[in-house]
Amino acid sequence: MKVTVNIDCTPEEARAFLGLPDLRPMQERLMQELEERLAANIRAMDPEAMLRTWLPATLKGFEQLQEILMAQLTGAKRE
Repeated sequence: MKVTVNIDCTPEEARAFLGLPDLRPMQERLMQELEERLAANIRAMDPEAMLRTWLPATLKGFEQLQEILMAQLTGAKRE
């Protein structure tokens, strides 16, 4: 014998029925604090420092590429 039970309820109703806590208020407070900290850090940084923080490898790679190209161009002129 096979029995199937379908329950039609919202996630909030299921959480209340199972006795689980509602974490939404805590998540909203944490997200608000995270947004405030992020905004404060962005305001405190100048654009050049932000780029160095976000793209350190890319900028170094670009500088190295420039050095290689300059070395090859100056080396080609001497030959």
